[in-house]
Amino acid sequence: MSKIYNIGIIGGGVSGAVVALQSAKYGIDTVLFEQEKSLVNGPPFCHLHAGGNLYPDISDEQCRILMKQSIDMARLFPQSIDERPTFISIPKTEKYEVEKITSRLEMLVAYYTELINEDPNNEILGSPKDYYKIYAKKDLIALAEKPSVKRPNSADEWMSNTIKLIDHEKLKSPVILVQEYGWNLFRLGAQAQLALTKTEKCNLKLNTSVTNIKDVRDQNLDYNWEIVTGDIVYKVNYLVNSCGFKTGKIDESLHLNAKRLIEFKAAYVSKWQAIPGLIPELIFHGERGTPNGMAQLTPYFGDYYQLHGMTKDITLFENGLVHSNENEVQPEFNEDINQKIHRVWEDDEINTRTKNAIDFVAKFVPSFKSATVGGPPMYGAQQIPGDDPSLRVGEVSFPSKSYARSVIVKASSALTVANKIINKIQEENIIPTIHAQSNQNILLDRISNDEIDEKASELAIQRGYPEALSRLLIKKN
Repeated sequence: MSKIYNIGIIGGGVSGAVVALQSAKYGIDTVLFEQEKSLVNGPPFCHLHAGGNLYPDISDEQCRILMKQSIDMARLFPQSIDERPTFISIPKTEKYEVEKITSRLEMLVAYYTELINEDPNNEILGSPKDYYKIYAKKDLIALAEKPSVKRPNSADEWMSNTIKLIDHEKLKSPVILVQEYGWNLFRLGAQAQLALTKTEKCNLKLNTSVTNIKDVRDQNLDYNWEIVTGDIVYKVNYLVNSCGFKTGKIDESLHLNAKRLIEFKAAYVSKWQAIPGLIPELIFHGERGTPNGMAQLTPYFGDYYQLHGMTKDITLFENGLVHSNENEVQPEFNEDINQKIHRVWEDDEINTRTKNAIDFVAKFVPSFKSATVGGPPMYGAQQIPGDDPSLRVGEVSFPSKSYARSVIVKASSALTVANKIINKIQEENIIPTIHAQSNQNILLDRISNDEIDEKASELAIQRGYPEALSRLLIKKN
């Protein structure tokens, strides 16, 4: 091909898609390669992580970064956000102290207030004074007597619906309700794909595997890289490695090395009988990898629920965390996990792990024992830069000129990565200086809610999941 693209992106997960969207917004000619037939096929995400409330062991700095990045992404993709809160608790069996969580939440309220003072449009998690609410045992007893509300409109109504279902005698007091919203990956993927399909500035190549990358930076050509797919060669000036857990494959071909971990995890889909009113996401903290690892129940539309249990017989897997070494740029999973990554799951294991997850949640929500398997697992592998498996904030690195490696751990980091890459491309004079940069993206704003509904539904069904998972629990106005 004679056309020269300013940016070539390999990998159409959430990071690659957002890099392409931000580039196309500024009129930068981009080509995006994705081997699957749709965008955002990576590991599942179901909430914003706005403050890192699901990770008691991470640093305050990581919590602040996650809050800022989550707000930026929620503003970019508002039609994928489910505005329901999250219930946070600690079982009496666990080492964590509620005071540590409440102290962190006070810090986050102060930081959230700063963000709103910088830009009033950052107030997407409600008022700072309502970011969280603490409930003592006596409060829970009183709220349990209140009638259920089909569509809660206050923290107390959400908690009233919740506490009727939970065995709070197993939990430390107090418990907390936080404005930690849900995030629908099917809707984000649908909006991103629709926007990129419609713009002339991005050549979206789905169902396309990259077979080779040729480094021609030292050949005095008008471009720096040749990306080969089959018998077609694409010429690009700047290469973005956005291959998710497979970033090491490209590094390997370019004779680069970096420490990295990759981890395979799965969430499970269940169906539960209708209950009188909506409930928040439910979190029961516990030490990761132990038999009492965190339990998580995430509500979806149509009485579907996503389940996590951070134990090795539910969400985590034996040999599911592997790391690079001196002789291996790309860590490799064993055959069993590789089969799962390629959608080869045994029915017995799906049923066993889903039922394990149901029983795990039912320790705290007794009536959830009646839930049934609702669909296939939602699974994938994520990369973690370096050698710290507790790290939840990863961004982007620039190992050499005209090359960026996206190393996000959480989907909320995608916009930060995209903006840093665009800034780097300007520094290298590949594109002229952009004088008015913003996070808002007109390409996304042009996609209607009806279009997102239709495409998200198509993506869920195409991937074998219930169509209801593509819809918001609380419909947007």
